[in-house]
Amino acid sequence: MTDSVRSGPQRENSYFHKGCNPYAQTGRSKLQTHRVSLNQQIIKAMRLRAGAENLLRVTDNTRVREVVLLELSFVNSNLQLLREELETVNGSVQVYQGEQDSLCFPLIPLGLKETKEVDFLLPFKDFIQEHYSENPALYEEQILDLMDLRQATRTPSRSVAGVELLTSYYRQLTPLESRFFPGGRHPHLFFTWYDSLTGLPVCQPHLSLEKASVLFNMAALYTQNGARTDRRSPAGLRTAAIAFRSAAGLLWELRETYTHVPSFDLSPAVQGVLLHLLLAQARECSFEEMVLAGTANRVSSLLRLAQEAAQLSDTYTGVELSSGQAAVQSHVPPAWRRTVQVKLQHYRALAHYLVSIALIDHRLGPLDDAELQEEVLAGLYDQMPNQLHPLTLLRSGEHRLQLGKAHLRSAIMAHEEALRVQGLCPSLKKMQIFQDILRGSHTRSLAKFTELEQEDDFDMMEAPHIIGKSSQQIEVLKPDLSSDKVVDLFQKLVCIAPPPLLVKMHRSLVKTLLLPLCERPLSPCSLTQCRVPQTLPPLTASLPYTRSCPPPPCDAPVLVPSCYESPTRDA
Repeated sequence: MTDSVRSGPQRENSYFHKGCNPYAQTGRSKLQTHRVSLNQQIIKAMRLRAGAENLLRVTDNTRVREVVLLELSFVNSNLQLLREELETVNGSVQVYQGEQDSLCFPLIPLGLKETKEVDFLLPFKDFIQEHYSENPALYEEQILDLMDLRQATRTPSRSVAGVELLTSYYRQLTPLESRFFPGGRHPHLFFTWYDSLTGLPVCQPHLSLEKASVLFNMAALYTQNGARTDRRSPAGLRTAAIAFRSAAGLLWELRETYTHVPSFDLSPAVQGVLLHLLLAQARECSFEEMVLAGTANRVSSLLRLAQEAAQLSDTYTGVELSSGQAAVQSHVPPAWRRTVQVKLQHYRALAHYLVSIALIDHRLGPLDDAELQEEVLAGLYDQMPNQLHPLTLLRSGEHRLQLGKAHLRSAIMAHEEALRVQGLCPSLKKMQIFQDILRGSHTRSLAKFTELEQEDDFDMMEAPHIIGKSSQQIEVLKPDLSSDKVVDLFQKLVCIAPPPLLVKMHRSLVKTLLLPLCERPLSPCSLTQCRVPQTLPPLTASLPYTRSCPPPPCDAPVLVPSCYESPTRDA
């Protein structure tokens, strides 16, 4: 999306790939365009600040220093406003949600990283001619195809086809790295990517930044697809859960593979926060699927569902703790943190409400399974209230009512805390769905408590902590990023090495000839040059060569593959 001019031939409709829509005018594309504009303004403000700071260090003129200090304060204020606006853009979750009428909390998606266009044409042609001694004009079409593919990945569609487009480009980068970036070399290319959280640019000549950023965008697309899924059906909820687990798998791969990428949103600390967040949202979709399927109106079923809600609340508590670390707290969008706090309070209140319904509205009858209810109730708390035995509590109507009212009070307090946190965030206050869910749940719990309240009731028993427990294992889905499933654009650009048996036969001759060795380090695919006397038969007379490795004449230096023989000076 950043303006740039491509050198070389232009091709009409060259980067219209499946899964790419550069002219889409949706709310998500407009939000992404606004993010690009903010990134450019942040860069301009940072350059102005750097220039003002440099001038402040070198000048001794009092009047000039006063003017520079005034300008510096203005630039810092403008930069702070731009960063706050970027946080607001990153915290906009409503635009990514699907059109649905069900009362479901919005899910938090990740924003795409922006990048500048890269011109591969001239650097790659020079590298092909220098390193492979090939005619670079023969590979011009492949280079343009690679440029078009990368250009298409800058505007992927929010669908499965968009994810496949990014995956195909990522799979091209693996063979590309081995051919054009051997041994840490780079063909004078620089990749620039913008941090999705801070808006700061990162520029590097290494392909690791490109690969890590593409992985992050693949995960972001998965989260956006999961957020827009219709969650009114079990199939839609399963699809959303799989999308968030797949995104978590990509971030896990990114964190394990690329550990030193100098971008804040790709750092291990931020990746840990995002992993917790995505797995929590996947668990939330699974919990909504259980609620949508319906729960039997039995004590054991209600208590198990309460433990599922408590487990979900504990998961969001872990997200809140990880996002509150000093290293990431100042850069996580406030809307994300407030959303997490609202959800952990809401699901905690829901767990207390379900336990109160199971204790108050049900009695242990002669036809009930007392052993099953006793087992479930015994696993509900760390310690039974008032040191009561679970079976004694189930058979005593007074104790059931007393404990049920305590859980109702805890549910009401958690609902009120969720409403208070929601009122502190301007972006959440604008979302009517939060108001409807939180106020509806609070009214339901308050009405149930008012129905049971008596004038002379001074019992202030505290509800014990509910142990979270889930029957579903929410784990990351590891991606399949193998490069074997893609057609390599530069598969003809290969140098065939001689058979090992032939090199072994001439090993003694090679050791005799390779006395003056080159001091530079040799890569596995490099060739060590030595000169052969004309009286000896050329070693390469019977070696198979391709057009990328032409056979030398008899009086020319012989090229011996160093990957098969690494002699020392003492040889």
